[in-house]
Amino acid sequence: MEMNLFKFCSGLKALGYCMIILVAAIIAVSYYAVVVLTWGPQLLRGGLHSFFAFSIIIVFHILLILLLWSYLMVVFKDPGSVPENWKPVLEEENLEAGSSMSLSDHVATEASASDVLEMRPPVGYCSRCQNGKPPRCHHCSVCQRCVLKMDHHCVWVVNCVGACNYKFFLLFLLYTFLETSMDTLILLPRFVKFFGDAKNHSTSPGSLAIIFLAFVLNLAFTLSLLCFIVMHASLLLSNTTSIEVYEKKRGVRWKYDLGRKKNFEQVFGTKKALWFLPLFSKEDLDSTPALRGLEFPTLSNIEA
Repeated sequence: MEMNLFKFCSGLKALGYCMIILVAAIIAVSYYAVVVLTWGPQLLRGGLHSFFAFSIIIVFHILLILLLWSYLMVVFKDPGSVPENWKPVLEEENLEAGSSMSLSDHVATEASASDVLEMRPPVGYCSRCQNGKPPRCHHCSVCQRCVLKMDHHCVWVVNCVGACNYKFFLLFLLYTFLETSMDTLILLPRFVKFFGDAKNHSTSPGSLAIIFLAFVLNLAFTLSLLCFIVMHASLLLSNTTSIEVYEKKRGVRWKYDLGRKKNFEQVFGTKKALWFLPLFSKEDLDSTPALRGLEFPTLSNIEA
């Protein structure tokens, strides 16, 4: 009896929903440990203690709001789907323009168009979706569809990470790292006191267990997320997806690497005020084709 790997991949969605519950549980434990048990009571002491505790709680909530906002955007935002019966724009433009040209103009246009076509990346075809595949598009066996500029399928968000939600994924990583790093630092004094409190029975066992668990979880996530942030920062600045890493090694120069500034803007947009918010301006969506995931400028286009 043969195993159907595609059904197995589809079953990973159920695991993803468990991951969402796990994320919510970790946030709840951290919130209770930081706000309720550790720094909330410090507000009643007055003076600098209250001011310091108030500042920590405010920053904690700001990071938490940005984290949850980014996370929900990654979960619910479509990473980018290929339009039905998709074809390259150049072919359609040539057909429309050809109807109003003379014979000599048409021949000249065909010659110039052939030169441009040589510069454009080859167009693929997905036999499973029965549709064309734009450049940098890949079929996801879990979602069972093609995803524009697919980076990977993330079990933690029950969604693919692609052209339309990659920015939100990166912000989710960033704010989760900042939140967990902050939680680790502000829980460290209580964690150090944990052993003394446990020995003297000065704190309830339930509170001690929550503080211990919150500290260990936040420390583990901080260390693991640091590796992911460094990796994705490198991919972002070189305009590469996780899937394209091996393809990139084959060439002398990666054709989508247009320089760090342009690479960054292809993911985060050009509006600096929105760079660290899980939003895109309408101007960026209209003027930056890479954010829509169907067309990507290459070195040959820029240098030409």
